[in-house]
Amino acid sequence: MRTVTAVAHRGDPYRVRENTIDSLRSALRQGADAVEIDVRLTRDGVPVLLHDETLKRLWEQDRPLRSLSWDEVRGLTDGGVPTLVDALAATGESRVMLDLPGAGPRAVRRIVDVIREYGAEERVYYCAGAPAMLAVRAADPAAEIALTWTTLAPPRPALLDAVRPRWLNYRFSLVDRELTARVHREGYLLSAWTPDTRRSMRRLLDMGVDAITTNRIDALCALRKD
Repeated sequence: MRTVTAVAHRGDPYRVRENTIDSLRSALRQGADAVEIDVRLTRDGVPVLLHDETLKRLWEQDRPLRSLSWDEVRGLTDGGVPTLVDALAATGESRVMLDLPGAGPRAVRRIVDVIREYGAEERVYYCAGAPAMLAVRAADPAAEIALTWTTLAPPRPALLDAVRPRWLNYRFSLVDRELTARVHREGYLLSAWTPDTRRSMRRLLDMGVDAITTNRIDALCALRKD
């Protein structure tokens, strides 16, 4: 069975709370090649790891992140929400995939600046829909991009020319052999998210995808050895 890049979705959330330092480290111990994290800005412009707009689901605090300073977030979560810099430090030299949910141009520029200041450009790549990835491309002409796409209709050539992605990033249920062949024929790598059953992962492996993002990183890494 061919080798694919194993990407840990928000770390290792079946074992440890998602988007935390312990979750990222657990995923790397399980054999992940890269960790995917969600990054948003606090009110005072600090990039932190959080998928949702509020702290309610993970931290039982029904407060919008954008209304809170970094000090307030740290206090409300007892230090549980890491900054992007914390995550970069914790992952060492490993690859990091940044998802930018709801990020506008200002937030994207701030996040890209932090990556640049930390010196992590070579191991960080970005994923999200077209608006955020256009903003990433404007902020960093050399950034590696995985353009997230949620329909079988292919991205418009003009969009691909503007974003210049290395990867096309599809929901796993959309991926079939025809799509895989088309993406590869057009010169892109294909990533799929987020299958969590061994059956779904094995199907994607058999189809020849280049990367799989999953919440079950241990299962994916075990399948790669079969």
